Amino acid sequence: MGLFSKDIQTMDDLFVHQLQDIYYAENKIVKALPKMIDKATDPQLKADFTGHLTETKNHIVRLEEVFRLHGVEVKSVTCPAIDGIIDEAEEVAGEVADKQVLDAALIAAAQAVEHYEMTRYGTLAAWAKQLGRPDCASILEKTLAEEKNADSKLTQLAESKVNLRAAE
Repeated sequence: MGLFSKDIQTMDDLFVHQLQDIYYAENKIVKALPKMIDKATDPQLKADFTGHLTETKNHIVRLEEVFRLHGVEVKSVTCPAIDGIIDEAEEVAGEVADKQVLDAALIAAAQAVEHYEMTRYGTLAAWAKQLGRPDCASILEKTLAEEKNADSKLTQLAESKVNLRAAE
Protein backbone atom coordinates (compact mmCIF):
# COMPACT_ATOMS: atom_id res chain seq x y z
CA MET A 1 0.00 0.00 0.00
CA GLY A 2 1.52 3.30 -1.07
CA LEU A 3 1.08 6.52 0.87
CA PHE A 4 -1.61 7.72 -1.52
CA SER A 5 -3.20 4.31 -1.92
CA LYS A 6 -6.92 3.87 -2.28
CA ASP A 7 -6.65 1.73 0.86
CA ILE A 8 -6.23 4.92 2.91
CA GLN A 9 -9.64 6.54 2.98
CA THR A 10 -9.96 7.84 6.52
CA MET A 11 -7.83 9.32 9.28
CA ASP A 12 -8.10 5.95 11.00
CA ASP A 13 -6.69 4.20 7.90
CA LEU A 14 -3.84 6.71 7.84
CA PHE A 15 -3.17 6.17 11.56
CA VAL A 16 -2.99 2.40 11.09
CA HIS A 17 -0.75 2.76 8.04
CA GLN A 18 1.68 4.95 9.97
CA LEU A 19 1.64 2.48 12.89
CA GLN A 20 2.61 -0.24 10.43
CA ASP A 21 5.33 2.02 9.02
CA ILE A 22 6.95 2.75 12.40
CA TYR A 23 6.57 -0.90 13.41
CA TYR A 24 8.63 -1.86 10.36
CA ALA A 25 11.12 0.91 11.18
CA GLU A 26 11.58 -0.17 14.81
CA ASN A 27 12.16 -3.78 13.76
CA LYS A 28 14.70 -2.62 11.19
CA ILE A 29 16.45 -0.50 13.83
CA VAL A 30 16.71 -3.51 16.18
CA LYS A 31 18.65 -5.26 13.42
CA ALA A 32 20.87 -2.24 12.66
CA LEU A 33 21.86 -1.23 16.21
CA PRO A 34 24.09 -4.26 16.95
CA LYS A 35 26.20 -3.35 13.90
CA MET A 36 26.49 0.21 15.16
CA ILE A 37 27.45 -1.03 18.62
CA ASP A 38 30.20 -3.16 17.08
CA LYS A 39 31.58 -0.27 15.02
CA ALA A 40 31.50 2.36 17.79
CA THR A 41 34.79 2.89 19.62
CA ASP A 42 33.77 5.43 22.25
CA PRO A 43 32.68 3.49 25.38
CA GLN A 44 29.84 5.92 26.16
CA LEU A 45 28.57 5.70 22.58
CA LYS A 46 28.60 1.89 22.77
CA ALA A 47 26.70 2.09 26.06
CA ASP A 48 24.16 4.56 24.69
CA PHE A 49 23.56 2.40 21.61
CA THR A 50 23.22 -0.70 23.80
CA GLY A 51 20.72 1.05 26.05
CA HIS A 52 18.75 2.27 23.08
CA LEU A 53 18.63 -1.25 21.65
CA THR A 54 16.82 -2.36 24.81
CA GLU A 55 14.51 0.66 24.58
CA THR A 56 13.78 -0.06 20.92
CA LYS A 57 12.73 -3.61 21.75
CA ASN A 58 10.33 -2.09 24.29
CA HIS A 59 9.06 0.32 21.63
CA ILE A 60 8.09 -2.68 19.51
CA VAL A 61 6.17 -4.19 22.43
CA ARG A 62 4.40 -0.86 22.98
CA LEU A 63 3.48 -0.61 19.30
CA GLU A 64 2.02 -4.10 19.48
CA GLU A 65 -0.06 -2.91 22.43
CA VAL A 66 -1.30 0.10 20.42
CA PHE A 67 -2.29 -2.22 17.56
CA ARG A 68 -4.23 -4.40 20.03
CA LEU A 69 -5.89 -1.46 21.78
CA HIS A 70 -6.90 -0.05 18.41
CA GLY A 71 -8.31 -3.42 17.37
CA VAL A 72 -6.14 -4.00 14.31
CA GLU A 73 -3.73 -6.71 13.25
CA VAL A 74 -0.09 -6.28 14.21
CA LYS A 75 1.76 -5.98 10.92
CA SER A 76 4.23 -3.80 9.12
CA VAL A 77 4.48 -2.04 5.79
CA THR A 78 7.80 -1.34 4.18
CA CYS A 79 9.21 2.02 5.20
CA PRO A 80 11.45 3.33 2.41
CA ALA A 81 12.48 6.29 4.59
CA ILE A 82 14.08 4.18 7.33
CA ASP A 83 15.56 1.84 4.73
CA GLY A 84 17.23 4.84 3.11
CA ILE A 85 18.47 6.31 6.38
CA ILE A 86 19.97 2.97 7.46
CA ASP A 87 21.45 2.25 4.02
CA GLU A 88 23.10 5.67 3.99
CA ALA A 89 24.47 5.15 7.51
CA GLU A 90 25.96 1.80 6.55
CA GLU A 91 27.48 3.27 3.40
CA VAL A 92 29.05 6.22 5.22
CA ALA A 93 30.30 4.03 8.07
CA GLY A 94 31.92 1.71 5.56
CA GLU A 95 33.84 4.62 4.03
CA VAL A 96 35.32 6.06 7.25
CA ALA A 97 38.71 4.68 8.23
CA ASP A 98 39.48 7.01 11.16
CA LYS A 99 37.75 5.58 14.25
CA GLN A 100 37.20 9.02 15.84
CA VAL A 101 35.49 10.26 12.67
CA LEU A 102 33.55 7.00 12.48
CA ASP A 103 32.07 7.64 15.94
CA ALA A 104 30.94 11.10 14.79
CA ALA A 105 29.41 9.55 11.67
CA LEU A 106 27.62 6.92 13.75
CA ILE A 107 26.13 9.60 15.99
CA ALA A 108 24.94 11.55 12.95
CA ALA A 109 23.37 8.41 11.51
CA ALA A 110 21.70 7.55 14.82
CA GLN A 111 20.31 11.07 15.09
CA ALA A 112 18.85 10.83 11.59
CA VAL A 113 17.01 7.72 12.78
CA GLU A 114 15.92 9.41 16.02
CA HIS A 115 14.55 12.42 14.17
CA TYR A 116 12.57 10.19 11.83
CA GLU A 117 11.13 8.33 14.81
CA MET A 118 10.28 11.57 16.62
CA THR A 119 8.28 12.80 13.64
CA ARG A 120 6.37 9.53 13.42
CA TYR A 121 5.63 9.20 17.13
CA GLY A 122 4.65 12.86 17.48
CA THR A 123 2.26 12.61 14.55
CA LEU A 124 0.82 9.30 15.71
CA ALA A 125 0.21 10.61 19.24
CA ALA A 126 -1.59 13.68 17.83
CA TRP A 127 -3.68 11.53 15.51
CA ALA A 128 -4.54 9.10 18.31
CA LYS A 129 -5.90 12.00 20.35
CA GLN A 130 -7.86 13.26 17.35
CA LEU A 131 -9.32 9.78 16.88
CA GLY A 132 -10.44 9.69 20.52
CA ARG A 133 -7.75 7.23 21.56
CA PRO A 134 -5.99 8.84 24.56
CA ASP A 135 -4.95 5.32 25.65
CA CYS A 136 -2.96 4.87 22.44
CA ALA A 137 -1.70 8.47 22.57
CA SER A 138 -0.19 8.03 26.04
CA ILE A 139 1.74 4.94 24.94
CA LEU A 140 3.02 6.71 21.83
CA GLU A 141 3.98 9.79 23.86
CA LYS A 142 6.03 7.67 26.25
CA THR A 143 8.03 6.34 23.32
CA LEU A 144 8.33 9.84 21.85
CA ALA A 145 9.84 11.06 25.13
CA GLU A 146 12.40 8.24 25.04
CA GLU A 147 13.32 9.05 21.44
CA LYS A 148 13.82 12.70 22.36
CA ASN A 149 15.96 11.67 25.31
CA ALA A 150 18.09 9.39 23.13
CA ASP A 151 18.61 12.25 20.66
CA SER A 152 19.55 14.61 23.49
CA LYS A 153 22.11 12.13 24.86
CA LEU A 154 23.65 11.75 21.41
CA THR A 155 23.86 15.52 20.99
CA GLN A 156 25.52 15.90 24.38
CA LEU A 157 28.02 13.13 23.63
CA ALA A 158 28.81 14.53 20.17
CA GLU A 159 29.27 18.09 21.38
CA SER A 160 31.19 17.27 24.56
CA LYS A 161 33.82 14.98 23.08
CA VAL A 162 33.17 12.86 19.98
CA ASN A 163 33.08 15.71 17.46
CA LEU A 164 36.07 17.35 19.13
CA ARG A 165 38.12 14.16 18.81
CA ALA A 166 37.01 13.67 15.22
CA ALA A 167 38.11 17.20 14.30
CA GLU A 168 41.65 16.76 15.72
